Amino acid sequence: MDKLEDLDEVFKEKQNNLSDFEFNKKVAGVFDDMVSRSVPFYEEMQRMTSELAAQYATENSYIYDLGCSTGTTMLLMDKTVKENISFVGIDDSEEMIIKCQQKLDNFNLNRKIELSVADLTENVPIKNASVVTMVLVLQFIRPIHRKEIIKKIYEGINPGGVFIIIEKILCEEKSFNRDFIDFYYNFKRRNNYDELEISQKREALENVLIPYKTSENITLLKEAGFSEVEVFFKWYNFTGIIAKK
Repeated sequence: MDKLEDLDEVFKEKQNNLSDFEFNKKVAGVFDDMVSRSVPFYEEMQRMTSELAAQYATENSYIYDLGCSTGTTMLLMDKTVKENISFVGIDDSEEMIIKCQQKLDNFNLNRKIELSVADLTENVPIKNASVVTMVLVLQFIRPIHRKEIIKKIYEGINPGGVFIIIEKILCEEKSFNRDFIDFYYNFKRRNNYDELEISQKREALENVLIPYKTSENITLLKEAGFSEVEVFFKWYNFTGIIAKK
């Protein structure tokens, strides 16, 4: 963080008419701080994603980062993936794409990177892909659209290619849900979020972020056609999954 305004204080003040969470200009401006303080082992999950991407990326193919936000995943993959592989970053928030472009411009990257604004529920422009990533994105897509989107992603991935997702999840056994959520909020408290911030963000996300169980995500991936699916990361109510075509 370079400036004080980069700190996430979106829910710091009491909001009497709290609206649903949006990836607007205010959120885009503090997103990197928000996600690093809100998602356990975020840096390690991103590092693992870039490591896996490098393992399965093939020359003259594309890597798609769907819901690319500010470009963190692409910046890390740039360090691990061969330069003759192009990146495509897609997000449905124009403010996020603007922030992503600004962030990428700060680095001297010798790689072709295309950025675009698109709604994945209307268009999934995947072609000649060896790797597709969705880092904390699928959970924000309405459940009614997830099956179709994953199927289209599968169709756009080359044989031997992979789809990598990181998700907030529900427990397989309901009795553990409350405990894991409490542990998660303790994590946020350790990262200096106060009770008002935690409660207001929880309320704002209630109708926007809809998590599945890990088993439900795996079922979606296998039903889409992915032949091999494996969990590569797990922390209470967060998981990383890789699926191979």
